[in-house]
Amino acid sequence: MGDFRFDAGPSLFTMPQFIEELFELCGEPIDRYFSYAKKEIVCKYYFEDGTRFAAYSDKEKYIKEASLVFNEKANSIRDYLSLSKQKYDLTKNLFLNKSLHKLKTYLSFDAIKGIASIPILGIYRNLDQENKKFFKNPLLVQLFNRYATYNGSSPFLTPGIMSLIPHLENHYGTFIPDGGMISITNALVSLANKVGVQFHLNSTVEKILVNDSKKAEGILVDNKKIDADIVVSNMDIVPTYRKLLSSFPAPEMVLRQERSSSAIIFYWGIKQNFPELDLHNIFFAEDYYNEFKNIFEHHTIGDDITVYLNITAKDIPKDAPPGNENWFVMVNAPGNTDQDWDEIIQRTRKNIIHKLSKQLGVEIAPLIVAESVLDPRSIESRTQSYQGSLYGAASNNKFAAFLRHPNFSNKIENLYFCGGSVHPGGGIPLCLLSAKITSEMILN
Repeated sequence: MGDFRFDAGPSLFTMPQFIEELFELCGEPIDRYFSYAKKEIVCKYYFEDGTRFAAYSDKEKYIKEASLVFNEKANSIRDYLSLSKQKYDLTKNLFLNKSLHKLKTYLSFDAIKGIASIPILGIYRNLDQENKKFFKNPLLVQLFNRYATYNGSSPFLTPGIMSLIPHLENHYGTFIPDGGMISITNALVSLANKVGVQFHLNSTVEKILVNDSKKAEGILVDNKKIDADIVVSNMDIVPTYRKLLSSFPAPEMVLRQERSSSAIIFYWGIKQNFPELDLHNIFFAEDYYNEFKNIFEHHTIGDDITVYLNITAKDIPKDAPPGNENWFVMVNAPGNTDQDWDEIIQRTRKNIIHKLSKQLGVEIAPLIVAESVLDPRSIESRTQSYQGSLYGAASNNKFAAFLRHPNFSNKIENLYFCGGSVHPGGGIPLCLLSAKITSEMILN
């Protein structure tokens, strides 16, 4: 890719205190390992009718701008964000900080509060219906519908409780790590090394070893047995059972759950600067409903698509040569079920270029001087994520959170699980919380 630097994912994360708490537990100040800055503008939105909206991290500024751009009452937006916070506060200790698969979780005060609050959580409406309760402007509904994609789901299927997600951005803010997302990984590795963790890289785990008493006792790596008192798999739950535990009955109902969306990503080196763009940019499809219908019902990508564009060079200038930009261009995609991906990629690339050229008033194709592509096939092969899903199982029904695989095995003692395909879900904060939940279960 020449002098262009690309992260594996967008350089934005929410709620950095999740990571700070981890470092504090180890007695280490986080700023010794990496630094980050809060963004003034969370994202810029572009709609097909020409509407433009800059989402500010300051809540009151956000409300004022949204009210003006979408001609909605400021109090309606404020009430929506207030309810978003209320939903988050009511459910965070139940869904995010504890195992959903232990009886004692449901005997807690948090569980009683959550159950008593079911009428306001929006569980029996989908996210689109929930958002239409508050807003008349379909563009603002579409903007808040987008948060379903934060866990790879459809806003027309996922329950309305997912309207709690905007609270994370509008209350805690969004941040860019100095050096990009890889700096978080590097910081965690440095911390792990300091506290005595040993990494064995480029070593293929072939099997989780289980004795006759159904206790995990280690792993098989390159035909060599490595003993362990506790085994934790952060591999996708489907290949964990299919490959590493192939001789044991798998929880088929859990493994057969609908998978989250995947993605097609184009890494483009662009030989021009676009001052109107920011770190995060969304170019919405005109027909959002059919975009998700194509993904989850027809398992393809239509021609009318939403494009996410991330440009880290906006905040980290050395990520691209002077006068150039590094574009991370992503569209939602179905999981890999042997579609004709070469045709889909070629057609989608053409549609992306047409859309961006129209919105920006510049022909994009001649500006692309470097290109690399990631699709559901390569996501699956590189990460072992079944079908290339980005978040494990989808959250397209109201029971999805309860149907996720637990952080422990009911059948094999001393075997635990963490990561984006088990409770509580995918994304950096939830994956870290998954590891925290699992660690606490082991310690207790």
